[in-house]
Amino acid sequence: MSAPTRLGRRLIQLYAGLVLYGASSALLVRAGLGLEPWNVLHQGLSELTGLTIGTVAIIVGAVVLLLWVPLRQRPGLGTVSNVFVVGLAMDGTLALLPDARTLAVQVPLLVAGIVLNGVATGLYISARFGAGPRDGLMTGLHQRTGRSIRLMRTAVEVAVVVTGFALGGTIGVGTVLYAISIGPLAQFFLRLFALPAPAGDNAVAAGTP
Repeated sequence: MSAPTRLGRRLIQLYAGLVLYGASSALLVRAGLGLEPWNVLHQGLSELTGLTIGTVAIIVGAVVLLLWVPLRQRPGLGTVSNVFVVGLAMDGTLALLPDARTLAVQVPLLVAGIVLNGVATGLYISARFGAGPRDGLMTGLHQRTGRSIRLMRTAVEVAVVVTGFALGGTIGVGTVLYAISIGPLAQFFLRLFALPAPAGDNAVAAGTP
């Protein structure tokens, strides 16, 4: 594969993945059965401020990205794009989706949202344009503190979920199902969409938005 062709495919994967990530998050919001950790916080802040959940996600992403500076993390194109594209895609999808009022609708939306989230994660990470701001934060904390990434991720996400729930964010069976299934799904789709690493690519390239 020539360099221009590979770059074009990487860009397509990046932005398709980010748009699909936002759309998958919107499906989970409409399902109403529990959100992934960071969107519990985004939803809670949305309830508090009156801003759309996508707008809150953009603001939180930008704030988290600023925390990369003292942690000496280097963002990539995917990192910066993540801040804006996911939130815009989420709000756009929510504007098109009606509320789900019965389990016959909610359960398929939940399952579709989780699977699509795995697809999106595989697409955008495989593009190798840098991690999302939230996972870069965890990587930076790991490097600065010497603690394991798993411990840093658990600590941050527990704090995020508790804060979001206190503010009105939704926790439920969907939150648990997401936590259990997103790892295997992401791993499968990462392998499916894998591309050769471009030479000189040292940006953080692992993790979800």
